[in-house]
Amino acid sequence: MARTDVPAQPGEPEGGGRLRKTPADPAGSVEPIGREAPPPLLPTPPGASETTRLLCAGTYLDETFRDEVIDELYVHEERFAAPSSGIDAARVLAHALRARRLQLAWAGAILLLWIVALPLSSWLAALYFFPIALMALGRFMRKLSFLPPWLAVVGSFVLRWYGRISLLLFVVALLVGAFGGGLAGIGRLPLPSLPSLPTSDSGYSTFSTASTASTDAAVGADDPYTGSYDVPDTGGALSNAFPLWVALLLLPAVALLVALQRGQFARALHSELSEQRFPDVMSDPAERFEGLRFQRLRDLVRAEQHGPLVMYRDTNPFCGAGQPFKIWSLTVELNPRTDRTAEPLDNGAILERIVPLVAALRVPTPHGSPEVAAAVRDRLRALEIEECVFLPAQGLKARTHAPYAPPDFAHHRAEAVEEGGERRRHLLRIRVGGWREGVVVTVFVRVHTQGGMLMLEVAPHVLWPLRQLFQDADRIAHQYRHHHHFGKAVWALAGTPRSAGAAVLTLLRGLASVWRLATDGHGSALPEGPAVSVRELGSYGESSLFQDMDVARYLETIQQRVAAGVTTALRAAGYQTDEFEQRIVNVAKGGVYVESAQGAVGIGDHNTITHNTGTARSGTDGKGPK
Repeated sequence: MARTDVPAQPGEPEGGGRLRKTPADPAGSVEPIGREAPPPLLPTPPGASETTRLLCAGTYLDETFRDEVIDELYVHEERFAAPSSGIDAARVLAHALRARRLQLAWAGAILLLWIVALPLSSWLAALYFFPIALMALGRFMRKLSFLPPWLAVVGSFVLRWYGRISLLLFVVALLVGAFGGGLAGIGRLPLPSLPSLPTSDSGYSTFSTASTASTDAAVGADDPYTGSYDVPDTGGALSNAFPLWVALLLLPAVALLVALQRGQFARALHSELSEQRFPDVMSDPAERFEGLRFQRLRDLVRAEQHGPLVMYRDTNPFCGAGQPFKIWSLTVELNPRTDRTAEPLDNGAILERIVPLVAALRVPTPHGSPEVAAAVRDRLRALEIEECVFLPAQGLKARTHAPYAPPDFAHHRAEAVEEGGERRRHLLRIRVGGWREGVVVTVFVRVHTQGGMLMLEVAPHVLWPLRQLFQDADRIAHQYRHHHHFGKAVWALAGTPRSAGAAVLTLLRGLASVWRLATDGHGSALPEGPAVSVRELGSYGESSLFQDMDVARYLETIQQRVAAGVTTALRAAGYQTDEFEQRIVNVAKGGVYVESAQGAVGIGDHNTITHNTGTARSGTDGKGPK
């Protein structure tokens, strides 16, 4: 059996000292003998990370994502914040609220413009609703799963183009009427049939293209494009063109608002959400919002999301860590060696052997000179190690009663490390944030001794990259800002027909959120663990081959050092290590073998695997290289 022997490291604990959080700082690093370790790579503050910036941008791009963030962190104030690995969920919440306020303002402006234009146009602007409804129905028809695909495609095509042609002909009629005789000019053009509006009771008279002599002469009595239109009864003054101009200018006015709304997002990506300005939290306009509820919840989220104490929900204790990735556990007998007397071996002593070996991964391999070694950019140099205690949220009277104070956590840590409890659990959390926190690997390690047995549990989790839309935020904003005016105008006009419906839905969602805040009573509810994680909400689950290779390398390297730490602890305490070494076999290129009831699992290529009987168990695999 091949084995990688790790030499003893200076500063390795020999007594009963306890672990502490060692987030990539010089004091927590382990330097190999005979050379000076280069300065570690300091991790980027979560509030200034690239992933936080893209998640903030995503609140402006994706309404569903924005509403989910607000619902979890703002509406459900009884829920603890999930651990936010590499991000600041409070800052994402700040931009989600700001994005919603801006969208509500734009939606209100668009809807107000329609409301003002309807009476000023003598209700001619209401005729826009018919082609707009046809186009909306066409888009909706393609999403109907119960229809045959060919019928959905054909029906959608017919409805959308019929609506576009109707809209175009109506605009042409308005132009002709505005420049050639007022309202009477509309009757000289063939138009698709449109629904009639209320007539004489509201001061309007029916104008029919099928019943006037001018229309019959233009299109004939048998023309299929016939219909009736309601025009205001102006007392014979049909040459009044003001209502026509109001109806005609409504579309470009709405298009201008649509363009300005998109331009505001592009400006935000170029200013407060740019890579240069985003690290300056104090200059962020979203952070300066003075709402008392927001400030209170923001402080709570920031106190909870990065602490060593994790308040969890029973159904999802690792919420925020990402997808499980090859979870496994191992149980072996603690058999004393025959050549010496075995010493008592507790859980803390084993973890104290693991930590220095894992921390040594921060130190680059010798490269000939300190300068060359310091230039190594491997993300293992920013590896973070932390003890954490998981506590169930049930049983607390209020969210503010959670024991986040350092003395309270120290008390829970001291009791949990040796008790092996079911609900309160002590875990070692090892984290590597790669690709600018776009891919995060977290390995949870739990060691427990009971009844002469050693139990080792390893639960790797991976946070995969953000949605592609969020990653393309800068590209989208740059393309819009540098696009020529004609292209911007075409884009705005194309989005104008759906803007009225979108504005109504936006206002309804905003009212629904306010109603829930006022009626659901979340402020007085008993605390509960997080339901979702902001970072996980923004993840897409797909990764590149390079990212898959990095995930495999991080996991294999960390797990091998964990296994080496357990082996060292067993040997130092006078216990046999043969059984443990047979269960975890170091294979080619650092691959880790863990036997299971279903067979052997090898990570890496060209592995040599030895089958053994035992009680090891492997868990569910997540997404990743197979």
